[in-house]
Amino acid sequence: MPDPNVIVFDTTLRDGEQAPGFSMRIPEKVRMARQLDALGVDVIEAGFPIASEADAEAVRLVASEIRRPVIAALARCSPADIDVAGAALRSATRPRIHTFIATSDLHLERKLRISRDQCVEAAERATRQARRYTSDVQFSAEDATRSDLDFLCLVVEAVIRAGATTINLPDTVGYCTPDEITEFFHAITSRVPNADKAVFSTHCHDDLGLAVANSVAALKAGAQQVECTVNGIGERAGNAALEEIVMIAHVRAERAGFRTRVRTTEIFGASQLLSELTTEPVQANKAIVGRNAFAHEAGIHQDGVLKDRRTYEIMTPESVGVPRTTLVLGKHSGRHAVQERCAALGFTLSKHELDRVYRKMITLADRKKSVSDEELAAIAREIARTPASSDSSRPSSQGPRPAQEAMPAEVGYGHGV
Repeated sequence: MPDPNVIVFDTTLRDGEQAPGFSMRIPEKVRMARQLDALGVDVIEAGFPIASEADAEAVRLVASEIRRPVIAALARCSPADIDVAGAALRSATRPRIHTFIATSDLHLERKLRISRDQCVEAAERATRQARRYTSDVQFSAEDATRSDLDFLCLVVEAVIRAGATTINLPDTVGYCTPDEITEFFHAITSRVPNADKAVFSTHCHDDLGLAVANSVAALKAGAQQVECTVNGIGERAGNAALEEIVMIAHVRAERAGFRTRVRTTEIFGASQLLSELTTEPVQANKAIVGRNAFAHEAGIHQDGVLKDRRTYEIMTPESVGVPRTTLVLGKHSGRHAVQERCAALGFTLSKHELDRVYRKMITLADRKKSVSDEELAAIAREIARTPASSDSSRPSSQGPRPAQEAMPAEVGYGHGV
């Protein structure tokens, strides 16, 4: 019976790390590799050994320490690249050489300045050379989605015949739309006669914001491996985000049509570690791992989440390793959220006290966007010390107080659209 799980090929340490601002030193790459292992990815692309001695050493260390997943090293279709990659992977339990060459006419003519025939010859030669080091050889056709389809089919057929076991067809510059990706993978796999002898892989960039959508489209069209990075880091606008692809499969299993072996509870930890190592923060509204992914400020949303988290959360924060839902107190917040936060801070408030705390909190939030727990506690203590003339209950924030009347329906601002 075929494995229902797609292969998750993580290239955080290679494509992600080579992007400006995201470089990591050798110990940092090894530390991140350990977290990727804990995350449960199937393949870790550890680096591009020919690029520098430091990159080669990082691949060697990752290959010697991380034993469960496949460890891949990138190499151009160049004899020197292949030899250096093979040497760096010598101690790996499951080594893979990932070799590549551009196949679009634009790249062949303007960048490589070689003919189509020379491209095919280089690809075949590199694949055969890589097979001398490992039986697990991946070939990537750089700029595949902008390549002539007939020529690309010819290249793919040739490298499979030469021994490539995985064929990666990257949308290198993030140019495609999901419908095009679907047609593209169907066309290649149906027209290449020996396509059944290789695993097909997708590698999408986010230049048009479609990397994840394109990756999912490729998987639905028959790709069995998806290449991605933690936090979606990578060249230019980045790669398809691992956490988004994995959680699409987890949350929308009936629609996605694929599964992964990734341990979802390790996702947030991997994201946080990467941010720590690169000193590059995740944008606040980033799906799954952003600061606001499980945060709520609008009063209607806060009221709904306090009653039943499913009203505004399609996954639990715990499912991706986030400690808890965050209720952000700001000018859109409602009384229910203020009451909840005050209770968590140890304050039991009467209805009148809550109204006064709420009004002061809103006034403060209008000036500074959000109100911290410390600031809310200070407001609650002030109200407890200075009861309003209309409140004859002599309020106090210390000790238990009889339960108050039920709160009315949430009246905070914010909408649910």
